[in-house]
Amino acid sequence: MTKATPASTAATPTRKRAAKKSAARRSGSTGPKPTTILLVRHGQTPTTGKVLPGRATGLHLADEGRRQAEIAAERIAEIGSVAAVYSSPLERAKETAAPISKALGLRTKVDRGLFECDFGDWTGKELKKLNKLPEWRTVQSAPSTFRFPNGESFTEMQTRMVSTLDRLRLQHPGDTIVCVSHADTIKAAVAHALGTHIDLFQRIVISPASVSALTWHAGGPIVLAVNSTGRPLTELRPA
Repeated sequence: MTKATPASTAATPTRKRAAKKSAARRSGSTGPKPTTILLVRHGQTPTTGKVLPGRATGLHLADEGRRQAEIAAERIAEIGSVAAVYSSPLERAKETAAPISKALGLRTKVDRGLFECDFGDWTGKELKKLNKLPEWRTVQSAPSTFRFPNGESFTEMQTRMVSTLDRLRLQHPGDTIVCVSHADTIKAAVAHALGTHIDLFQRIVISPASVSALTWHAGGPIVLAVNSTGRPLTELRPA
């Protein structure tokens, strides 16, 4: 007569599947494969640091900005495999994305989720005049409480940007992609990945044509680099 196996030690198929699922959760292998996003700010324009251009059209890269974009393209090409290049609809962003796409043999895809913050009535105003307004202190110290007149709030901008990156990363599981956007949108995305409140995001510096890198694992985002303008990017290859 065959001896019965105690119920507590029986290796049933159901228990085997449960054990595999538990091991997968512990190893972080569940869910989509990790995706790395390289966030590139557009290069310098003739009005960088002087005017708040916002979503106004017709603003192109300066000669220095084109040089910066070429350098960014060379650095990103060193990484090797990049699956896609996305850009804000504005000219300065698309002109920055162009040499990156060329270096990678890709076509730039425009995504409105990467748009600059809508500064509303402040669009096109000189920064030296804006920083004299009483509201400017709020913009710098408590941005979560501020909405640009007839424009976006910082919170809305951050939600839009983070949602866009979530959507794009899920479209490219296991890949590296490039997103060319703007200073405030990139700062907001980096702050979110760091778990930093939007009221502190102004402490993050994002220079023209700089590269910031975020990667998403099962446990959430990891910040690999912020405002990188000179170091080789080969270190950002997936391990």
